[in-house]
Amino acid sequence: MSQEKVDRYKKDKANRKKIMRKQRIMSVVRKLILAAAALALVGWLGYSAYDIYRSNQERMVAEVNYDAVTDYLNSLSE
Repeated sequence: MSQEKVDRYKKDKANRKKIMRKQRIMSVVRKLILAAAALALVGWLGYSAYDIYRSNQERMVAEVNYDAVTDYLNSLSE
């Protein structure tokens, strides 16, 4: 091995704990980001399915009789 490789190996060996800790942290961060993205996707799909379900339901229709209001307004204009 050349001296350069030996020096690099010694440097890596000296910083091995830091390097492994950094790799574990990055692994956890990746997993958290993927979990958040998956949760957002499932939430969005659930909301969309619920919205489609609600749009297919019958809507309540209320009839309003405005005869009394119309008669009152007609009596005011006379």
